[in-house]
Amino acid sequence: MNTLKDEEWLYTISSKRKLIVFNFKEIWQYRDLLMLFVKRDIVTVYKQTILGPLWYLIQPLFTALTFTIIFNKVANIETGSVPPFLFNLAGISIWNYFRSCLTSTSNTFGSNAGIFSKVYFPRIISPLSVVISNLVKFAIQLVIFIGFYWYYVSSGAAVKINSTIILFPALIILMGLLGLGLGMIISSMVTKYRDLKYLLNFGVQLLMYTSAVMYPLGLMREKLPRFAWLVEYNPMAYIIESARYMLLSSGDFSVKGLLFTTLATLLIMIVGIAIFNKTEKSFIDTI
Repeated sequence: MNTLKDEEWLYTISSKRKLIVFNFKEIWQYRDLLMLFVKRDIVTVYKQTILGPLWYLIQPLFTALTFTIIFNKVANIETGSVPPFLFNLAGISIWNYFRSCLTSTSNTFGSNAGIFSKVYFPRIISPLSVVISNLVKFAIQLVIFIGFYWYYVSSGAAVKINSTIILFPALIILMGLLGLGLGMIISSMVTKYRDLKYLLNFGVQLLMYTSAVMYPLGLMREKLPRFAWLVEYNPMAYIIESARYMLLSSGDFSVKGLLFTTLATLLIMIVGIAIFNKTEKSFIDTI
């Protein structure tokens, strides 16, 4: 009887694996499935809606308009030389990508329980596909932002793109990884504590107000120094502030803040992968 040694197998599926492992080789082997999930996420979201992909455009525009009226016209929050609507649109476009990555990956096990219980593939492909598919939505919203940017520039607004814009792709990667890491942690916890998913929307809304989306980061330090720590220890606040600095030359570019954001993102990713890998072994018994 002939037997194959372990190294002669093309694939080896085992329940014994390290908790902290991100198998790039295995993910690459399933890249076709990853792209299929990405296509599914893009097509199915607005497939049976009246306006379809136009919601990608309408949502940030209406939110930016609402923020401009409430926070800039009523609350008199100053945005310097940057037009308030453009200031808010930049923050909202950046925030929406992170929010979509977080909320969409936070129910990975629940929404994919059927397929997870029937066939094997690297489970992390599911949340990873969400992060990639949301890039399409973010790209569309970024195009809209560029359109309004040129409109305000042609109207004489004192805004300009900063030379640090070359680091903008790094910010996008940080946002995606941060949303992915937090989403995997929450998704793993939801398998045992179902009521957490009801608190998620409230938590995300609260997080938005401490992420400097609708106000300059320096304003919190100046007006409410006692509560500034809520923003200082929020990695997304530095990402949004840095993005506005790159796109509008508004606010501050903190190397220390971005270093903190990078370290926090890596830590959250490591914890997220560990919890996700542990949960995937037994989630089907509790979901």
